[in-house]
Amino acid sequence: MFAAVDLGSNSFRLHIGRHDGETIRILKSARDPIRLAAGLDSRSNMTESAMQGALECLTRFNAILNTYPLHAVRVVATNTLRVAKNAAAFLPLAEKAVGYPIEIISGEEEGRLIYMGVASTLSASNEKRLVLDIGGGSTELILGQGQEIERVESFSIGNVKQSLSFFPGGRVDAASFDAAILSARSHFEDAAPPYYPQYWSSAYGSSGTIRSIADAIAKNNLGDGTLSSTSLEALKLRLIQFGHASRIDLLGMKPDRAAVMVGGLAILIGVMQELGINKMTPIEAGLRMGVLWDLQWRATKRDRREQSARSFLQRFHADEGRAKRVADAAGLLYGQLKPSSDTYTRYLYWSGLLHEVGLAVSQSGYHKHAAYLIENADLPGFTTREQRIMSTLILGQKGNLRKVSEALADIDLAKAILALRLAVMFMHSRIEVNLDELRLRMKSKIDLEIRSGWFMHHPTVSFWMEKEKECWNEVGIDFTIKINA
Repeated sequence: MFAAVDLGSNSFRLHIGRHDGETIRILKSARDPIRLAAGLDSRSNMTESAMQGALECLTRFNAILNTYPLHAVRVVATNTLRVAKNAAAFLPLAEKAVGYPIEIISGEEEGRLIYMGVASTLSASNEKRLVLDIGGGSTELILGQGQEIERVESFSIGNVKQSLSFFPGGRVDAASFDAAILSARSHFEDAAPPYYPQYWSSAYGSSGTIRSIADAIAKNNLGDGTLSSTSLEALKLRLIQFGHASRIDLLGMKPDRAAVMVGGLAILIGVMQELGINKMTPIEAGLRMGVLWDLQWRATKRDRREQSARSFLQRFHADEGRAKRVADAAGLLYGQLKPSSDTYTRYLYWSGLLHEVGLAVSQSGYHKHAAYLIENADLPGFTTREQRIMSTLILGQKGNLRKVSEALADIDLAKAILALRLAVMFMHSRIEVNLDELRLRMKSKIDLEIRSGWFMHHPTVSFWMEKEKECWNEVGIDFTIKINA
């Protein structure tokens, strides 16, 4: 049983589901329309009232989560927490309230998870499809075929800001709609060509905004009753007739959504005009379902991050043989160090695979280039926090340790850095790690025991070992080497 919590710009939502062998059945859902994006001030800081409302919601979610025997929980945050300048101060409080780590995912990762959710609901055919998701703070366009994602882009336009910017105070008129639609088109015009209709056979709308618009059209007999250009125009005219968001009274449109619906409708019309979409199919699936499937696949050893790391390795033409030797050796050494948990085990392996990708930039300081690439790249499946961990490991693979001194306060992370450094050193010296020949421990200091004759068979490594001792001594950690008979 898994849980997905989506901290969106419009609403916070929760899904609890169980895989029944074929699909994921939703057992419990919850939603709180807290409008976090509307709680950003002029300096892009979340206001105290917005944060308090969010924390109260997360506390309620925590109570729900605690009533289920969950195997894994993933909490993801989207655009508002991506852009809020005080997000770092808010996150510890939010994590305490919900009881789980919160991952601020990139717009591209959000798009991939949305597509995974949509694809899991549709037939696993080879259909070429376009998926559109309009959120409170961003809009995602995803192109794919069957289960495979071919292209994903995130745009910094969402229904909350569009409503606040073009329909101030809730006023709805034709001029405001025209300006909002034109603004929306401007966000997509440069990126539009790869998403033109010749590249897909079906278009789907996955967000709550699009589903609400479709519901209002169908239940009020607007246009042809479907999510078409004709129907969207009819809905727009009906909203203009109401004149104000507070007076909107349509079947299928909840009062709490009416205020942001006008901005969402303007975006949807603008996207469809710019991409040449005549009709779209609303679908009851998206980000949360994608998160649940991602958890299910991780549990069954089909982790997207594994393929992502290997694809990145190949993209930068790193030597796969050297990469695997380092990754495997680091894992063996880390196991001997006996970390308190397996938190860093997989990150260490992936860091070993990617430790030389910086060579594509420069031979000099390649570890620094690699660390920068890993922290800032678009790596499907990885969160910002995970990429930062890997970046730290890769930065610490060689040279002085002062640059990763903060990370050394976490003893398990310090052990991972040590394991990677030694693995890289042994690979450079053409040494195969054999745990029968060495014993490695790290508590308040580092102890390395080596069989007699080991340095004689590997003469160059003695030089590097002395350098390694100096590096650890510089950060206040003794490194001793003992030769056993």
